Amino acid sequence: MKQEWKTPLRFGAVLFGLYLAVHYWSRLSALALTALGAGFPLALGAVIAYAVNILMSMYEGWYFPKSKNSLVLQSRRPVCLLLAYASLIALVVLIVRMILPELIQSFTLILQELTPLLRQLSVKLNDLSPDQLAALSSLFAADGTVNWQELATKVVNLLLAGLGGVMGSLMSLVSATVSTAFTAVVSVIFSIYLLMGKENLSRQSARVMKTYLNPRWYSRLLYFLNTLHNCFRRFVVGQCTEAVILGLLCMVGMLLFQFPYASMVGTLIGFTALIPVAGAYIGAGVGAFLIFTVSPIKALLFLVFISVLQQLEGNLIYPKVVGSSIGLPGIWVLAAVTIGGGVLGIGGMLIAVPLAAAFYQILRDDVARRNA
Repeated sequence: MKQEWKTPLRFGAVLFGLYLAVHYWSRLSALALTALGAGFPLALGAVIAYAVNILMSMYEGWYFPKSKNSLVLQSRRPVCLLLAYASLIALVVLIVRMILPELIQSFTLILQELTPLLRQLSVKLNDLSPDQLAALSSLFAADGTVNWQELATKVVNLLLAGLGGVMGSLMSLVSATVSTAFTAVVSVIFSIYLLMGKENLSRQSARVMKTYLNPRWYSRLLYFLNTLHNCFRRFVVGQCTEAVILGLLCMVGMLLFQFPYASMVGTLIGFTALIPVAGAYIGAGVGAFLIFTVSPIKALLFLVFISVLQQLEGNLIYPKVVGSSIGLPGIWVLAAVTIGGGVLGIGGMLIAVPLAAAFYQILRDDVARRNA
């Protein structure tokens, strides 16, 4: 009798929840957006902790793994955590040092090319039409002298408008800088807390799930989380390895063919290659534009070189390094990147492939189990 009442009660609770969601949708959506904005630094910290944990675990495997010394055991986590963050900071500094000098040089060259065009524009502006001259006639009095009052009014209005725009832009820039710095600091601190106590956090989470879930659902959830973790870890390692290989091949090839900005473009393509499928093309487009400012012919040859390199990467490197590690067919990688990019932009491209790989693995295991 008790079981007979459970289904109608659950059905009624679901209907009541749907009614509340529809009736108060605007308030609930606003509350959800506020909660997401407030929790974004913590979510970003969790993402940082997950990425850093891969590198930290590798260092922990190298840090006297067989030693039983208490000092080694106590220092393993802090030392390896510090090494992981130091490695990432050193990588960022290296990328900036390789990109920034040549980027400044390229923009200097662009400005030098624009100088003659600006001079021609200045000459054309001097040849004003009658209508344009009529618009300026209000600055002069009837006797041909300058109407200083009108001129001062226009200058003051122009300066006030420009000053207001500059102050507004400056305040927006300061606010965005402070917000970004606060988010970054909170995220890094939260990631350090997560990494330092990841074993305790894992045990506590397992205890909570065992308490509130029956054994069947607990085993299913544990299987799902382990599959998701393995797919994400293999994807991150494989994608980073593939990006480094592609960037080095691009840099070496550009040096051999004597293309300008070899180190900058190679680094840029390697960095953008972290985005599956489309990332390298983004870097190649930027690189072609920069090379075009030096030599249009070399820019065209660079595009041919990148096309050949992309074919090599897509048919040989990516399937061996990334495709085999995540076990996802190429057509599903393309579909995941397209859908993820359309929904969440670049972030969606990054997480869509390992998510699709995890669901593909779960579906394949379930089909095999049902047909066994």
